[in-house]
Amino acid sequence: MRRFLLPLLVLGLAGGGGWLLWQRMAEKKSADEGAGAHGGLGKPAEAQRPTPVLTAKVAQRDMPVTLEGIGSVAAFYTVTVKTQVDGRLIDVPFREGQPVKKGEVLAQIDARPFTIQLHQAEALHARDVAQLKNAKVNLARYAELRRQNLVPSQQVTDQTAQVEQLEAQVRADVTQEESAKLLLDYAKIVSPIDGVTGVRQVDPGNIVHPSDPTGIVVVTQLDPIAVLFTLPEDELAAIQRGMALGPLTVEAYSRDGVIKLATGKLEVVDNQINQATATARLKAIFANPEHTLWPNQFVKARVQVAMRAQATVIPAVAVQHGPKGTFVYIVGADLTAQVRLIDVQALEGDEAIVAKGLEPGEQIVVDGQSRLKPGAKVALPGAKAQEGKDGSKGGGGKPSGDKWQK
Repeated sequence: MRRFLLPLLVLGLAGGGGWLLWQRMAEKKSADEGAGAHGGLGKPAEAQRPTPVLTAKVAQRDMPVTLEGIGSVAAFYTVTVKTQVDGRLIDVPFREGQPVKKGEVLAQIDARPFTIQLHQAEALHARDVAQLKNAKVNLARYAELRRQNLVPSQQVTDQTAQVEQLEAQVRADVTQEESAKLLLDYAKIVSPIDGVTGVRQVDPGNIVHPSDPTGIVVVTQLDPIAVLFTLPEDELAAIQRGMALGPLTVEAYSRDGVIKLATGKLEVVDNQINQATATARLKAIFANPEHTLWPNQFVKARVQVAMRAQATVIPAVAVQHGPKGTFVYIVGADLTAQVRLIDVQALEGDEAIVAKGLEPGEQIVVDGQSRLKPGAKVALPGAKAQEGKDGSKGGGGKPSGDKWQK
C-alpha cells in the first residue's frame, strides 16, 4: 500500500507547483501589458486620470451687506369683532375667509327693541317741545302783563324758570333720541377695517353680549402686512447707521431661505433689547396684494444695511476649511489644482466675499474638492471636445462655454 501512495504524493506536488508557476506568469504578463499601456510606469490607469471638477471664476462687483434674522408675519391690523349691545343674533351674512371692506355688514342683531326705544325717545322729545312752546307763549303774555302792573313780578320769574327747565328737557330728549339711534346702529355689526374674515365664532340664533370673550369673528388686514424679526444686539449699530442714510430694504424669504416672498421697508427698531436673548426686535412693512405672507408664518428676513463696492465674490461652496485656515483650490493654466489660503470677510446667501487671497478672473473649484490634493490634475467639462482638435489627452481642454462658469 505504501508503494502506491508515494507516487501519488509526488504527482500531486508536481501538479500544484505547475499551477502556481502558471499563475505567476499570468500576473507578470498582465502587469507588463499595463506598464506598456502607460509609458512603462507600472502604475494603475486610474492613478493617471485627471479628477473631474466644476469651476467658477472669481468675480468683482458691488455686493449688498445684509443681516439675516428669523421672524414671523403679523397682520397689520387685527380686530376681534364683538357686539356692543345685548341681543339675539339673527343673521351672519359674511363668508368665512372672504375679503371684506370697512363698513361691510358682518352680523345683524334683532333691532326691534332698539327701534322701540328710538320711538319712545322721539315721542318724549315731541311732547317736551310742545310744552316748551306753550311755556314760551305764557312767558311772553306774563311779561306784557307785568309791564302793565297787572301781575306780580314773581309770576314772570316762575314762568321764566319753567321755560328754561323745558329747554333743558328738550336737550335731554335729543340726547336720548341720539342714544337710541346709536343702539339701533350697533345692532348692525360692520367690519371696522379692510381685511379678511376668519372662522365664525358664533352662529345665528344665539344671544350675544358685549362681554363675550371670543366675539363674532376676527378680521385681519393682510395688505400691507408686517414682519417682526430679531437680530443680535451687536448688529444694532449697523442698523442705525443704515437707517440714518434712508429707509432700509428688507426681503422676506421662506423658512428654508430659498424662496423670496416679498420686499418691504424697515419700519421701526424696538426701543429696548431683550436681555434674556441679547437680541433687538425689528418690524418691517410689506405690500402683500397676493397674500404670499400670512399671519404667524415663519420667515427669514434679510435687511440690507450697506453696499460694499467692487467686492471680490466667489460661490460659498468653493470655500474649504483646513488646519491652516480657510482655503480654495485654484486651477492653473496647466490644469493642476493648487491650495490658496483666503480670508472670507462675509457670507451673503450662497456667495462669499473674500477680503484677500484671490484676484478677479482666477478659476476656482466649486465641486469635486473632496477628491483633490495639491498638484493634482483636473478635468473640466468640455475637455473631450477639445481633444480632437489639439491632440492633447488627459483632460487638457478647457470648458466649452459658460455653463460651468459663473
